[in-house]
Amino acid sequence: MLIAPRVFGDDRGFFSETYRRSRFAELGIPEEMVQDNHSRSARGIVRGMHFQIGDGAAKLVRCGRGAIFDVVVDLRRGSPTYAQWEGFELTDENMHVVYCPIGFAHGFCVLSDVADVIYKQSNYYAGETERGISYRDPEVGIEWPLAAGELQPSERDATAPTLSEIAAELPFEHSA
Repeated sequence: MLIAPRVFGDDRGFFSETYRRSRFAELGIPEEMVQDNHSRSARGIVRGMHFQIGDGAAKLVRCGRGAIFDVVVDLRRGSPTYAQWEGFELTDENMHVVYCPIGFAHGFCVLSDVADVIYKQSNYYAGETERGISYRDPEVGIEWPLAAGELQPSERDATAPTLSEIAAELPFEHSA
């Protein structure tokens, strides 16, 4: 889900309320967020596609500086959108927020020289439950806006398995 918050600007700058629990509940986001994270990356860095097993973790993602292409992939067996992706451009100017529910993988690539990505999680990070699929899985087919040679993953992301290699292990199921 893409959320466009209200931004009040004038010649002094702007003000925007980036999170209000009651408003997000009205939008159908049930999770209470318990952890905030902030990353800074240079142009071409690709992070993802990450998710947590166990209780999982929903995320609210925004770009506080620069521009990113943010992607979610549906990992829920039985979902009509299983293995499909959706991407959004998040910038410090549009101030959009992406909601990534439990059962979806998340990742992004940096389009600007530098980007700060700020996200809330519904569960605490736990390294033992962290998993990922390849950002270049041909069956998922994410269309990154940068050429493949420009994308710079971590070693872990570069060697992540494809979705089909781990699909049987995933705990996520679609509920109608």
